Amino acid sequence: MNALGTLLLFPGGLALLLVALLAEWISRKLLARLQNRVGPRWFQPLADTVKLLAKEEVIPEGVHRVLFEFLPVLSLAAVLTAALAVPLFGVVPATSYAGDLIVTVYLLSLLTLCTSLAGLITDDRYAAMGGLRVLSQLFSYEAPFLLALLGPAVAAESWQITRITAHAGSNVWMLFTQPVGFVVAVIGLMGKLELSPFDAPEAHTEIVAGSLTEYSGRGLALFRLSRNVALVVGLTLVAALYLGGVSDPLAFAVKTLALLLVITTVQALFARLRIDQTIGLWWHYGVLLALGQWFLILIGKGAA
Repeated sequence: MNALGTLLLFPGGLALLLVALLAEWISRKLLARLQNRVGPRWFQPLADTVKLLAKEEVIPEGVHRVLFEFLPVLSLAAVLTAALAVPLFGVVPATSYAGDLIVTVYLLSLLTLCTSLAGLITDDRYAAMGGLRVLSQLFSYEAPFLLALLGPAVAAESWQITRITAHAGSNVWMLFTQPVGFVVAVIGLMGKLELSPFDAPEAHTEIVAGSLTEYSGRGLALFRLSRNVALVVGLTLVAALYLGGVSDPLAFAVKTLALLLVITTVQALFARLRIDQTIGLWWHYGVLLALGQWFLILIGKGAA
């Protein structure tokens, strides 16, 4: 019973969903202030979610109803499962096993795959275009993001998140020893989650809402929740691996908020990139930068 309560309340389950909504509000509020706007009130993300959950979900013609309704549920389940092995809120993760870093990254990618399929299974041209863009961007940002997170894993000689964070906490911050990997990880996370300026897959001025154009009500709410949870999990991973591991929950929360501030500032500074820019440039240079850092890590370990 205690284990079930822990999974539901803290540090997972409902607590994670609430923190995800809080992270959305902080991001939107910071972005508004950087753009000289007022921004939403603190309860706006929760109010939007409750409103969508209460609305009727319209099923468009020509789609597989079960698949259409199942994709949002699968995406939320995937990111919540990914959170089990991550030191959320600076506390010990609910589970830990060998290779959980790889599993966590690929569970986060399942959200992107579900978002892409959500657009490709409909007859709407905007949704189909958004689905193709999501899938193309996945291939461009997944490999650099994974390689950037594996840099600390190589340094720690383990694929287990708890061991990597322990190694990161007992040594110099990997932000200073692997700065290229840190930059690649942050940009890769933004690209995976389609955050501005990498939001070509859902460009509102071009293709309405991209792959989620046909979604409304509960399905749209679950997809939005999934992306917010994935943002929290991604920020936690980058902070734990590159910013000195996990020692104090308060200090870890400050690090995570600092990362969120960096991402929001990038969103405010740059306009949306074209789809060819988001795919071509980063695929060429992101992978090369990550592989170059891997090469330097291996040389350093060989010399040691």
